[in-house]
Amino acid sequence: MNRISVIIVSWNARKFLQGCLESLRRVSRERLAEIIVVDNASTDDSPELVSECFPEVTLIRAKENLGFARANNLGIKHATGAYLALINSDVIVHADCLERLSDFLDNHPTIGLVGPRVVGGDGHLQITCRRLPTIWNYFCCVLGLDRLFARCPLFSGFEMRHWNYDLQGDVQVLSGCFWLARAAAVRKVGGLDEQFFFYAEDMDWCKRFLDAGWRVCYFPEAKATHFGGGSSSNAPLRYSIEMLRANLKYWQKHHGRLGQSAYFALALLYHSFRLVARAILRVLRLGSTTRHKLQEHLVCVRWLLTGKEV
Repeated sequence: MNRISVIIVSWNARKFLQGCLESLRRVSRERLAEIIVVDNASTDDSPELVSECFPEVTLIRAKENLGFARANNLGIKHATGAYLALINSDVIVHADCLERLSDFLDNHPTIGLVGPRVVGGDGHLQITCRRLPTIWNYFCCVLGLDRLFARCPLFSGFEMRHWNYDLQGDVQVLSGCFWLARAAAVRKVGGLDEQFFFYAEDMDWCKRFLDAGWRVCYFPEAKATHFGGGSSSNAPLRYSIEMLRANLKYWQKHHGRLGQSAYFALALLYHSFRLVARAILRVLRLGSTTRHKLQEHLVCVRWLLTGKEV
């Protein structure tokens, strides 16, 4: 039975972090090597919560917001377990989740990375299994073909809307909200790429696992709840831009300048089209278009064209 090091990166997510750590108290102590919280210079008393209420947790206080990849790598350096559970601060770990995932890795030595079935705070299934991005599957997203023909694998986009989440299977990308990684595989693949501050590091890491010959797998018998936006909700428009920035870095890293330029053009088309469509719907008072969604597409178009931040 291999022991697990749990690593949680937190930034101003106190109420979520408390729930996450409380859920981890259900995990068998024989299974856990340690729980490590890397706090990204929070100002909401998150570190004090950990120190006072969860003395069993190893707390690492960063002096600045290191971002997701760099902070997780800091936690990985301190981890001693054979398995590394990288869990978002806004995740509730269900009973036996980590045990089931670790048993699964015990029995499948060719798998380097595994993720559980994840539901949102509303109980609805979250999309956590994806394809690696390509021009074609992003083009399907831009045109909305992934929604119109969701059940067709050819058009279902990088979110694989046709995927049956009741079945275990190999995938190309697992959402970074909850991973269990084999430490031996991480030593060969390397940690998360720190050029990604937030977003796209999940695609990059999964691709590197696959390129190194490790399988990436989805295992629905293990379950978790992910509320979403535990940190990003503190600055939603900023994180919309950060997602674009991260995706541009990913495309440059893995597809060169030509691929990056193609992604740039499609991203501009995506946000421009939706900005115009949502503006028309809002003027006509049709549908439920919100002001925030309009702002999101507007700041993304502006950043793509001018480089100006929020």
